[in-house]
Amino acid sequence: MKYNWNWGIFFDLSPNGVNTYLGTLMFGMVWTLATALLAWTIALVLGSIIGVLRTAPNVWLARFANGWVELFRNIPLLVQMFLWYFVLPEIVPSGFGTWLKQLPNASF
Repeated sequence: MKYNWNWGIFFDLSPNGVNTYLGTLMFGMVWTLATALLAWTIALVLGSIIGVLRTAPNVWLARFANGWVELFRNIPLLVQMFLWYFVLPEIVPSGFGTWLKQLPNASF
C-alpha cells in the first residue's frame, strides 16, 4: 500500500479563509469538550437533586422524582433526542419556538 499522506493540508487555509484546517479542528474540539463538560455538569446537578428528592419524606416530592426517573428510564435515548430536537420547539410558546428555530446552524 503506497499512499502518500498529505499532512501539510492541516496548515493550509480552510474554505472560510480565516483559519487553517488544524485551527478549525482545534476550534471544534474545544467546543465539543465545552459542550460535554456543560452537559455533564447539568446532568450531575439534576441527577443529584432528583436523587435526593426520591428519598424525601414528602410523599409528593418523592412521587414526582420517582415519576421523573421512570419516565426517562423507559424512553430510549434516540426517541428522547428526537423529542427534544423536533417536538420541543413546537410545544413551547411561539416566540421561544421561533427563536429556537432561527438559531444559526439549527435545522428545526
